[in-house]
Amino acid sequence: MTGEPAVISGGTAVAVHDAWVDAVETLARRLMTARDIETLVALAPQIRAIAIEMIAGDAGGGVVARTLSALNDALSVRVIDLAARRHRLPSAPWCWLALGSEGRGEQTFVTDQDNGIVFAATDVAEARMLRPLLLAFAGEVNQALAACGFSLCEGGIMAGNPDCCLSLTEWQARFIGWVRTPDPQALLNATIFFDLRALHGAAGLVDELRAYLARITAGADAFLRLLAENALTAAPPLGFLRDFAAKDGVVDMKKFGSRLFVDAARILGMGSACPSTVARLRHASTAGLLRMSEAEAAIGAFHHLQRMRLLAQHRAIIDNTTPTNQLAPQQLNAFDRHILHEAFKQARLLQQRLKISFSIDG
Repeated sequence: MTGEPAVISGGTAVAVHDAWVDAVETLARRLMTARDIETLVALAPQIRAIAIEMIAGDAGGGVVARTLSALNDALSVRVIDLAARRHRLPSAPWCWLALGSEGRGEQTFVTDQDNGIVFAATDVAEARMLRPLLLAFAGEVNQALAACGFSLCEGGIMAGNPDCCLSLTEWQARFIGWVRTPDPQALLNATIFFDLRALHGAAGLVDELRAYLARITAGADAFLRLLAENALTAAPPLGFLRDFAAKDGVVDMKKFGSRLFVDAARILGMGSACPSTVARLRHASTAGLLRMSEAEAAIGAFHHLQRMRLLAQHRAIIDNTTPTNQLAPQQLNAFDRHILHEAFKQARLLQQRLKISFSIDG
């Protein structure tokens, strides 16, 4: 944003208030120059501390999430660098992939690891030869990230898993398999693996993979329709008038909040060069799938929901309880309840756009 300070970390620009610039840039430099994993483990809590200070200082949800993601990127890149020195890695190009919320640059205080590796191989035999070398390295990175506070993915979506350490050709085959023969697992995989971003290494491999994904989904109407139907299984928690449909008075702000925007944007903005929800919504507008006013309203609502998630997690941290995505709307002040309700209405409008685009009844 013109005229505002920016913190650059791992290729991510984050507009922040002047009071936080020095702290964020200083921490980013310390992360990127750390000499060992132990130093990174000691520095990792400062990432959360800065984000807590920002959200307490009324920073926007989008700014805080991007700051968290940018600093997490800096830490992750340094972990990868340090681990790479301890392993005999192949000379073939490879790239560490950020997936899921990390790939979108939309992390909150509640996050685990979602990552992978793409590498170049001339054929299946070479891929089988190179994979063990990369897996040993990736497993060490996953464990080091866990020591830094990024819990291991319960679903195994990590570069140290052979299923997530594939050659470019193997990733392409995996993607086209999901698109051509979609089943529930394929749709679930799409919500994680399609949000990919190059974190460290030969970024050109990721550019090729994203271009391939854009090509195979461009005319895959049946797959996109199924993806849309899957996205519509979660509805915004709107009750009568200005009430909320909150089970036991509590709303899951990820499942029934930000996810509604993330899933819709992934489908409508599938061809976007950037996997962030904001970029995808604007791509959908440029492509004529959304009006500009619709896209900007959805972006504003998404940022507000992210801020509500972060504030709720911040309160839990202050209270020394485990941060989650749960929020009780009735505990908010009247203004925040009103804005939250309006944000959910934007989610409903975005879902209606999905229904119209793919001729889905209901």
